Amino acid sequence: MRKELLKYGMQTLTKNILDRMYASMLRIRMFEEKIVELYPEQEMKCPVHLCIGQEAIAAGVCLNLKKDDYVFSNHRGHGHCLAKGSPMRPLFAEFYGKATGCSKGKGGSMHLVDAERGILGTSAIVGGGIPMGVGASLASMLKNEERVTAIFFGDGAYDEGAFYESFNFASLKKLPVVFVCENNFYATNSHQSARQPGCRISDTAAAFDAHGVCVDGNDVIAVYKAARDSVSRAARGGGPSLIEAKTYRWKGHVGPEADFDKGSRPKEELDYWVERCPVKAFRAFLLEKNVTTPKEMDEVASAIKAEIDDAVSFARASPYPEAKELLEDLYI
Repeated sequence: MRKELLKYGMQTLTKNILDRMYASMLRIRMFEEKIVELYPEQEMKCPVHLCIGQEAIAAGVCLNLKKDDYVFSNHRGHGHCLAKGSPMRPLFAEFYGKATGCSKGKGGSMHLVDAERGILGTSAIVGGGIPMGVGASLASMLKNEERVTAIFFGDGAYDEGAFYESFNFASLKKLPVVFVCENNFYATNSHQSARQPGCRISDTAAAFDAHGVCVDGNDVIAVYKAARDSVSRAARGGGPSLIEAKTYRWKGHVGPEADFDKGSRPKEELDYWVERCPVKAFRAFLLEKNVTTPKEMDEVASAIKAEIDDAVSFARASPYPEAKELLEDLYI
């Protein structure tokens, strides 16, 4: 299969695409695991919201986006930035509060930006990135730019009125925007079943005469297919789509530790999802289909490790912002 194309339903996936999927997922996983390793040193002062277990969604969606397509994210946005192509140096520097960070050390983990790659900012406000993404999409349409906007949010943000107002407007104006709900079933520690009577997020799209689809968020190919269809629909003037990708975060709402021991969720539930690890499953799939070899995968991991080590060294050696910079770059 190494020289051929992999047929997956109606999709045709090349080895290059499949290799990029795996590299993107592994890059996110190893990046987040490094934060878990370093955070107890207390040199990173900002809160961190990790996406370990959710890597397939960012990878599958962003592989369908062009460099200048827009991405809006939330407090759990590391993976989205990495999947869109952000370098690690300014991200780690931001976590360490350094002047070389992507937000000059003033934003921390929840306020990331990479305008060069279309990431105009992540918001710590639940649902806060949704109306901003719709606004950017409206601007793209009015300026006749061939840009698609992808907005990532969680099932907790689906509870917010901003989602419904924004999706209604996007559908009314046929905006080129893809709403991606990473449904990990928890808003902080509140399970979806305690907040939503139906728990069928993707069905909402029908009420706005728009496209909606629910996929296994741990299956990167399923996510890729849904995103490709939705991005293509948006680009040709078909309006917004709502992708609900069901997944699970391994760590607690915030911080490097799991929270089952605090009674926030059952350990058996976590164990079930850990067994469904998206990176592990995709690695096994690629080997089974002879897409790649263990040696090639080890080489990918070694390259990512070198990138991480370089980024951490860069961040630690970078200077802190000067006191006089405190009020710079503010819009009041």
